[in-house]
Amino acid sequence: MLKPLKMEGMSIFVLVWLGQLVSLLGSSISNFALDVWVYQQSASITQLSFLILFTTLPLVVISPFAGILVDNWNRRWVMIISDSGAAFSTLTIAILLFTGQIQIWHIYLVNALSSSFRAFQYPAYSAATTLLVTKKHLGRASGMNQLAQALGQLLAPILGGVLLVIIQLPGIFILDLSSFLFAITTLLLVRFPHHKVTQSLQTHKTSPLTQALQSFHYLRVRSGLLALLLFFASSNFLVGIVQVLTYPLILSFASPAQLGTIMSVGGVGMIAGSLIMSIWGSGRQKYINILFCFMLLQGFSMMVAGLYRSILLFAIAAFLFFLGLPFINSCARVIFQKKVAPDVQGRVFSLNNAICDSCLPLAYLIAGPLADRIFNPLMTVNGSLAGSVGQVIGTGPGRGIGLMFIILGILTMLMTIIAYQYAPLRLVEDELPDVIY
Repeated sequence: MLKPLKMEGMSIFVLVWLGQLVSLLGSSISNFALDVWVYQQSASITQLSFLILFTTLPLVVISPFAGILVDNWNRRWVMIISDSGAAFSTLTIAILLFTGQIQIWHIYLVNALSSSFRAFQYPAYSAATTLLVTKKHLGRASGMNQLAQALGQLLAPILGGVLLVIIQLPGIFILDLSSFLFAITTLLLVRFPHHKVTQSLQTHKTSPLTQALQSFHYLRVRSGLLALLLFFASSNFLVGIVQVLTYPLILSFASPAQLGTIMSVGGVGMIAGSLIMSIWGSGRQKYINILFCFMLLQGFSMMVAGLYRSILLFAIAAFLFFLGLPFINSCARVIFQKKVAPDVQGRVFSLNNAICDSCLPLAYLIAGPLADRIFNPLMTVNGSLAGSVGQVIGTGPGRGIGLMFIILGILTMLMTIIAYQYAPLRLVEDELPDVIY
């Protein structure tokens, strides 16, 4: 058995973060390769949509209840079990592939299983961070977590494409399993501090459903935090539509190689934002004001991306959009970490995750029909808006999606301005006391 290292605080967090970074890179490469394989086997965008749906729904359904267990269990062991479960899911697909028995519906079910384990991973990791890192360095820690996600987004398509040719899908699964083993080993080498129970929620002799409802009540009586959650969920819905339509919009005027270049520029922006947040995120700045500023930038970049058929313009918009993501996500996370009692963070973070993710399936379902049946026909050469809006942004392939980007960007900025007028949200850091010092 591995002997625990004599480490504490930020040192433990850095080691755990390194393990999770390696695991995230392995999983991102594996997921990219699997998406490519599914599309090559089925030649169907619908199959990919189902893959996304089976990956998202378990998070929405399980997360509120997963958080209850996270708050009552040792968070380090929750992370170990979650990583082990995800590794088992990857191993299952690998075995099916090696034996020649794999079918696409197998991948749906295994992805749903892996997603179920990830429903425990996020709240456990977020709540554990509060135990390991002082309030001063929460922003820095959150920036490091965003950096890990940015590296996954930037490197997964590049490495995944190369490794598919060199070691193919079986080799990629072996690499992913090795990354899980590394992450689990780092967790076995450390110990987490025990969280103090403040009885913020009464959990004794109550059902899981009642405890989940109590989590919502915990936020409801803290109106600033509830408003932040609903603001984030609304933003997630708009971003979900953008996520589905980005590739079709770029490919309407650019080649697949240029698409890869544009997305790489976005990845560089996300890494830059993550690095800045990691270095600078330990000050006394108002996180809510930073969040609002970068939400306005996100809306502006959406609007710019839809204006013209320009690779350079879209690359600049992608850089700005992804530059702001680490600041937005990190600031929101730090606010919740500072204002939610440690003994209930697991269930509150899980509830947040469930509500925000629940908006994504709806966004995925309506994005395609809105583009294909409404906006693209409006922006054809002879479309209803060709003589008005078409004179500004052009007509033809992709211009309907371009108009959708402009509208979504404007809606994001308007939503941010309206949210800023709500005093409990704007003053959430002043009106709610910190629970960690």
